[in-house]
Amino acid sequence: MINLSNKKILLIICGGISAYKSLEIIRGLKKRGAQVKTILTKSAKKFVTPLSVSSLSQEKIYEDMFDIENESEMDHISLSRWADLILIAPITANTISKLSFGLADDLASTVVLASNKEIYLAPAMNVRMWEHSSTKENLKKLINFGYKIIGPDIGDMACGEFGRGKMTEPNEIIREIEIYFNNKKKNNKFKALITAGPTREYIDPVRFITNRSSGKQGYEIAKSFRDNGFETTLISGITNLDPVPGVKFIKVDTAREMFNETINNLPADVAVFSAAVSDYKVKNYKNEKIKKKESMTLDLEKNVDILANVSKHNSLRPKLTIGFAAETSDLVKNSLKKLEEKSCDWIIANDVSDKSIGFDSEDNQVSIFYKNNTNETLDKMNKSLIAKELVYRVINKLN
Repeated sequence: MINLSNKKILLIICGGISAYKSLEIIRGLKKRGAQVKTILTKSAKKFVTPLSVSSLSQEKIYEDMFDIENESEMDHISLSRWADLILIAPITANTISKLSFGLADDLASTVVLASNKEIYLAPAMNVRMWEHSSTKENLKKLINFGYKIIGPDIGDMACGEFGRGKMTEPNEIIREIEIYFNNKKKNNKFKALITAGPTREYIDPVRFITNRSSGKQGYEIAKSFRDNGFETTLISGITNLDPVPGVKFIKVDTAREMFNETINNLPADVAVFSAAVSDYKVKNYKNEKIKKKESMTLDLEKNVDILANVSKHNSLRPKLTIGFAAETSDLVKNSLKKLEEKSCDWIIANDVSDKSIGFDSEDNQVSIFYKNNTNETLDKMNKSLIAKELVYRVINKLN
């Protein structure tokens, strides 16, 4: 049994016959030292009483988004910020559908939509409801949003049918939560450095050379390292994205600035170079704006190679050095060549000629090329999910 002392867990109970199991979840979490607050949906109160829940949790029960006594507290915000983790058990087909469309028509759904924490869902429903194509499609959307799904299991239903749809047993649900917190604690010793976004190389005070990188994938990687307990630093070129809360954020402009900040923030256990660094810079920068001409020739010179410099550094090289490659052709050949030339451990490559992934897209599809001559290709998915998959592999490697 893992000690969950000082861990704050918000349990949301939806209406379903499995709601009685939520009482065992509360009991188990409290036994491990966790602080548990609970939201009961309107239908959940048909199956478990507020009195039984509050007796076990020893906390006030939250029910109504428009409770006049608590209106000034803004429960949907305060609860989402209070929690270290949110668990919805059981979650019904109705609530799954609601969350997949981003609806917020009660306290439970509003808290979830306002949350920036890890959210676990433990579904429970009739086998036909579970197997319905709309449920499958809704779950696929939630997984892409970053929700974690626990179960359901195969077994006898309250309705008398048999199949998948039975809520996972409370001890197994609690075990998943224990694993999550244990991994965060274990990863506290690790430091991650991520570069993201484009760099700019100036021609004169108003003109510069840059690229189409939005920085989204790198920012999602930084979030995932943070969520997994790493001490995380994000060095970013100019983007339209907000800094990641809980991550040391350094904004830079040029490749030279990014290189200097990278060196200043080493050593690290893992460095992920997802930034689209300009390969060339203008040789003769003009201090005054260049007046309009019929034509202009730019004299370019090679820029500092951040990935190669760090990978080949004798004393500052991270245990795991990962580069990115945006390719438009010969992805495998070019990625393997880059892996060898840069002396890094992994290359994560994507085909940016595909307009549905990479630049200006919420989705990505990447292939990972490893130094041991193996590779794998991940399915097309949301960039946040790509980040989780990559960080999961990093954790396995470092441990």
